[in-house]
Amino acid sequence: MSFLSATLSRVKPSPTVAMTAKAAELKAAGRDIIGLSAGEPDFDTPQNIKDAAVAAIAAGKTKYTAPDGIIELKQAVCAKMKRDHGLEYTPAQVSVGTGGKQTLYNAFMATLNPGDEVIIPAPYWVSYPDMVLLAGGTPVVVETSLDTRFKLTAEQLESAITPKTKWFIFNSPSNPTGAGYSRAELKALTDVLMRHSHVWVMTDDMYEHLAYDGFEFCTPAQIEPGLYDRTLTCNGVSKAYAMTGWRIGYAAGPAELITAMRKVQSQSTSNPCTISQWAAVEALNGTQEFLAPNAALFKRRRDMVISMLNAVDGIDCPTPEGAFYVYPSIAGLIGKTTPAGTLIDSDETFCTALLEEADVAVVFGAAFGLSPNFRVSYAASDAALTEACTRIQRFCASLV
Repeated sequence: MSFLSATLSRVKPSPTVAMTAKAAELKAAGRDIIGLSAGEPDFDTPQNIKDAAVAAIAAGKTKYTAPDGIIELKQAVCAKMKRDHGLEYTPAQVSVGTGGKQTLYNAFMATLNPGDEVIIPAPYWVSYPDMVLLAGGTPVVVETSLDTRFKLTAEQLESAITPKTKWFIFNSPSNPTGAGYSRAELKALTDVLMRHSHVWVMTDDMYEHLAYDGFEFCTPAQIEPGLYDRTLTCNGVSKAYAMTGWRIGYAAGPAELITAMRKVQSQSTSNPCTISQWAAVEALNGTQEFLAPNAALFKRRRDMVISMLNAVDGIDCPTPEGAFYVYPSIAGLIGKTTPAGTLIDSDETFCTALLEEADVAVVFGAAFGLSPNFRVSYAASDAALTEACTRIQRFCASLV
């Protein structure tokens, strides 16, 4: 008899982490691997943020803090929500966690009972369904399509809601597709949610500052004030501020929910790293002047990657509104065979062969709940992206 819990048997390790680890293994063995599987910026944390961390250490700010964050960071989150979205929150309505993932997990752990359903549009970030399962809930995956540019329609949302629905989790711009919902598209979804008062909204806004071509980011509680009392707005400093390893995420929502999340965190990790918290205060309160140039850099990379991938027969790569991912379809390549004799019968087979035969690491679409696709992270240098796309072109041209 296994001593492992039955709950654990329902979840799987992160495929993005697994692909990154496999690429690292091959690279360590001497292979010239180009990794486009990890979702983190390739540039350094801004100097003012690093300086704030050093100053915190020098000032002795190295002790335990409140389980869900220092008051100064909660105040900075409140100021950010007011500044960027016109939303009023108090520090009692803010939770700070060890990365954005923890805030989502805490909310699920604090609210889900067996049988509770969570609506998750696919493609989705790989961790959403497994976090729901770990918390005892039931993921309800609703597939989008290339035809809707990977966006959930109001009709799909309406059809997915049942009396058991507790949460609708929403991510825009999206990981893995980069799809961003316009105000009109988001309003159509919030209109549906207003008709179902038992459904709460969890919005993952991690990529809000990475938006292109005039796309205007907006968040559900901003679009529909009537949802304010049942929306948890989640965000963090990882992507826009190039602070992935600092591990600071935050959420703002109803005080009763935040209190429950604090209870979960107090009995699991307790407070996030104190030094990282002070760095995050500077990230949110300090200069934001680097955000626009960074977004412009990512847009240039996006356009180059899309152009090179769409030049491949059998690949269809839509242009996303934000984030730093593209999610091309390989429907036109299914059924073909690689030079090494591998039959491409799925996106997972395609990505494995691409790594083993062409030395490019990407993540297969089935990991995100929608096939046949793969995710490319263009948070890499121009030279690496150009070479990787050239290898993809060469690999696909070799298929028969």
